[in-house]
Amino acid sequence: MIKQIMPLSLIVGLRFFGLFIVLPVLSIYALDMEGATPFLAGLVVGGYALTQAAFQVPFGLASDKIGRKKTLLFGLIIFIIGSVIAAMSENIYMLLIGRFLQGAGAIGSVVSAMVADLVKEEQRAHAMAIMGGTIALSFAAAMIIAPVVGGHWGIDKLFWLTAILSVMAIGILFTAVPQPPTIVHSYEEEESKMLEVFKDRSLTRMYITFLFHSSIMTMAFFIIPVVMTQGLTEGGFGWEKSELWKVYFPAMIFGFFAMAPAAIFGEKYGKGKQVFMISVSVIFFGFLAMGFASSAWVFVVGVVLFFIGFNMFEPLLQSFVAKFAKVHQKGAALGVANTFAYVGIFLGGLLAGWLMQHYDRATLAVVVAIISVIWFIWVATMPNPNNRGNVYLSLDIFDRERVASLKSHEAIVESYVNETENIAVIKYEKDLIDEDEIRGMLS
Repeated sequence: MIKQIMPLSLIVGLRFFGLFIVLPVLSIYALDMEGATPFLAGLVVGGYALTQAAFQVPFGLASDKIGRKKTLLFGLIIFIIGSVIAAMSENIYMLLIGRFLQGAGAIGSVVSAMVADLVKEEQRAHAMAIMGGTIALSFAAAMIIAPVVGGHWGIDKLFWLTAILSVMAIGILFTAVPQPPTIVHSYEEEESKMLEVFKDRSLTRMYITFLFHSSIMTMAFFIIPVVMTQGLTEGGFGWEKSELWKVYFPAMIFGFFAMAPAAIFGEKYGKGKQVFMISVSVIFFGFLAMGFASSAWVFVVGVVLFFIGFNMFEPLLQSFVAKFAKVHQKGAALGVANTFAYVGIFLGGLLAGWLMQHYDRATLAVVVAIISVIWFIWVATMPNPNNRGNVYLSLDIFDRERVASLKSHEAIVESYVNETENIAVIKYEKDLIDEDEIRGMLS
């Protein structure tokens, strides 16, 4: 599994490093550009998510039809073009164009679908945790490097770096990433249409969770650099840009170490919903600390709490969507989930910019606290994806037509054939049937 996942993890890590490395300083950089306002600066921070939202589903559908690798290549090329334009920006509007193009390379759902193709469902949480750990490491590195490089050599150099790293990602894609297996399913054309991914209420629950998660993340990344670098008379703490790593580094360390327990309790012990509820609660208290802190160190504690809560979601979100989605829908369902995530990023950036322009960080914190309460209730009422299991059957022993006939059984979610490994996979509801009963039905 490591051999299959690590190249994809490197691609995702490089791409996210390119996105993350500008986040710690982007809002203050955008505010200094010609024509900038706090609202437009918020649009710069979250603007790339608008095009991400628009293209996640098309990229996911394209990867289901023309292949994962071709779709990944196209997305990376678009991202490179956007990074170059952002690096060469001379005013806020050119920077916005670059950010919109960066977002148009919407490959997140494609990578997640490819992981789902390459790894069995029982191993998927581990695979997602590896990928999440790679992203977390890239995040931590970006939090440290961005303030130093941006503060001393200019933030435009960060955009050039993102372009170079994306070229490296293309090299990894065609030298180290394996081809996904060939999957055969029996779904009719009507069942494969886009609207099908909205019929499963469990999937819909996850889509809204993605929206909450990402919108609050953007609000955090908007206010953290602004508050820390603003003067004391403006309600900030007067730190230099190059000192921001002192805020992000401890936050990322604590956030990184929170991921493993979240993955273990969420997957191994089937407590995913409970992990989500704890995460939302930690985010709630983190934002209140950031909103009402009267000293820099209380604010930093709030940032640390936010990152702990935020990172606890990371190893579980994509995995849970892949669990709920049927085999022919994985790319599309993950595309929809990531669309909701990027809509959240866009709305979060706009809302944070508008609130900071017209009110203050305390108001923003209260708004996030209200959103968190609604989010907590939403998570508390969602089903647990661990209630579904899989049976893997060798086609050397079991008849594929008999396997396909189980589709009509109320406890069987779906069945399909992995031609590459010559196995049939049956997904079932654990509350209604167990693996031995399924094998007995096929004997």
